[in-house]
Amino acid sequence: MKWKGRRQSGNIEDIRTSGGRRSVGFKGGVIGTIILAIVIYLMGGNPLQVLNLSDTDQSVAVEETQLSTHDKEMGDFISVILADTEDVWNKLFNSMGKTYREPKLVLFRGGVKSACGFAEDVTGPFYCPADEKVYIDIEFLEKLQNKLGATGDFAVAYIIAHEVGHHVQKLLGIMDELNEVRASGANEKTINQMTVKLELQADFLAGVWVNHGQQMHNFLEQGDLEEALNAASAVGDDQIQMNTRGYVTPDSFQHGTSEQRKKWLKKGIETGDISQGDTFNANEL
Repeated sequence: MKWKGRRQSGNIEDIRTSGGRRSVGFKGGVIGTIILAIVIYLMGGNPLQVLNLSDTDQSVAVEETQLSTHDKEMGDFISVILADTEDVWNKLFNSMGKTYREPKLVLFRGGVKSACGFAEDVTGPFYCPADEKVYIDIEFLEKLQNKLGATGDFAVAYIIAHEVGHHVQKLLGIMDELNEVRASGANEKTINQMTVKLELQADFLAGVWVNHGQQMHNFLEQGDLEEALNAASAVGDDQIQMNTRGYVTPDSFQHGTSEQRKKWLKKGIETGDISQGDTFNANEL
């Protein structure tokens, strides 16, 4: 991806070098927008056991660190990607007669307190709608890429664009549909189905970003689209379950199959038309 020398976002909060020991308290849990499937299946357990969602204060030790040249470059790269998402979504929201409220992106190491709870380094990239921030642990993200085979810089760009896609969903009121289903007391299967549709739509919105971002900045290089599509396929629930458990349980899916994720990302890339991303009313996902 061609990114060096281009505008970086002013909405980056880099706390990777924070040191000391701090006490954190929180309430509630992450609203289904963390990449839970990855966490569940890589760790072989329930995400509620990975995320500490109690109301008690926690004392968290964070060592003072220095960023390596690689870490700094990754931070710069992510900042450029975020800036590109800002350019695209400001343009598209303006065309709809709406105002795009730009999210913050937090770069952290080890653990972080968000308005959705405390996330450890095993959580993976996530969007917290309560504070409208995307959270990225670069070190874990790279390990995740290596484990799942979703390599390449544009694979990282896709993951960031996917999380920003959740922010777009919040601003458009789409997340409210899932929240209403949760509040209605629906069973787990129904909630999982709605969550899958939300995640597939975020993949579609990431594709919309690729389409318009390429028109605006001509940033694609040979192999970039393949990296993004491979990343979408690599984080399909079926592939993760088969790789880590040896069997698949569709009723537990929360992000969609590899084929579905790749299909909706590709559709966003090819059309660039946000109106074609209604996964909630799609006859066939």
